[in-house]
Amino acid sequence: MLDLLTNFLVNTGYYLMTYGNLLMIIIGCIFLYLAVVKEFEPLLLVPIGFGIVIGNIPFFKGFGIGIYEDNSVFHYLYFGVTTGVYPSLVFLGLGAMTDFSSLIAYPKLMLLGAAAQMGIFFTLLGALFIGFLPKEAASIAIIGGADGPTSIFLTAKLAPHLIGPIAIAAYSYMALIPVIQPPIMRLLTTRKERLIHMPEQREVSRTELLVFPVVASIICCLLAPTALSLLGLLFLGNFLKVCGVTERLAQTARNAIIDTATILLGFTVGMSTQADVFLNSKSLGIFFLGSVAFSIATGSGIIFAKILNLFMKEKINPLLGAAGVSAVPGSAREVQLMGQREDPKNFLLMPAMACNASGVIGSAIAAGVLWSFMN
Repeated sequence: MLDLLTNFLVNTGYYLMTYGNLLMIIIGCIFLYLAVVKEFEPLLLVPIGFGIVIGNIPFFKGFGIGIYEDNSVFHYLYFGVTTGVYPSLVFLGLGAMTDFSSLIAYPKLMLLGAAAQMGIFFTLLGALFIGFLPKEAASIAIIGGADGPTSIFLTAKLAPHLIGPIAIAAYSYMALIPVIQPPIMRLLTTRKERLIHMPEQREVSRTELLVFPVVASIICCLLAPTALSLLGLLFLGNFLKVCGVTERLAQTARNAIIDTATILLGFTVGMSTQADVFLNSKSLGIFFLGSVAFSIATGSGIIFAKILNLFMKEKINPLLGAAGVSAVPGSAREVQLMGQREDPKNFLLMPAMACNASGVIGSAIAAGVLWSFMN
């Protein structure tokens, strides 16, 4: 009887628990706290945090339980991450949710979305300098775009062994936008610049809304064919939204599909952070470089807006450059809040959304370019 009890105890997770597992479970609980109590991007952090907790429950290897074991349920669910299926479905839903009218009305703001991608390429050089392999460095650098699905997509293609830390870093910095971006925005702008009002958005015609996703998909996908599965579905989702004859499909894309993909993507990415795989020096380096990438991306957009103002008669509020990263709609919301703190009558949300939308497209193109170069 005593032997049976002993055998039972040594097969429990309590007996198999390591300090690494315990640390990761605590980190998962912190994610859940930030999502529920602080309301930092709960749609992202709740499935990720819960996945971290579940993924670090110890078990005997070989039973087909863990996410890295063949034929386990979680391994099959993780297939959507490693193949890029979930990120592509998220882009479909994102396209069905996005209103590109601001981007069409303020076309010059596309430049700020492009400028914010400089964080990607500076971080690529930094990652190479400290010893990461080229494909690993490219995967880390894309964190600068502040786009979780794009980061996961590129990492799955170039460095699948780093999906866990890169995804956690990308989503962590997206959730911490209210903490990270405002100090950079204040540091790089003067009060006079923050008070600049943007012209009222012109009315965008239905024809423009219809033509934009078709023309944009052709131009962007010809530029970076390797980004087809992201950009193609992004613009398909948007065309479903604006064409007026597929509202049921658009509703499905922006509700059921993106919600399902977000749950499975976040949960399985969280589960991939098993302590024996996740806790290493590379993960620490990725978190450091990710913060650098995101900060440089934010600063690059702001600085480029200030440079444009040297040559433009009609000035751009430099705060808009911070929305050039593709963290939709978090960074645009922070720009609006910062502008309103200086002047309650200054409404920057719509032009900020133009920069945000441009950033989504820009980060996908950057991922496609990096993928093609690294292969």
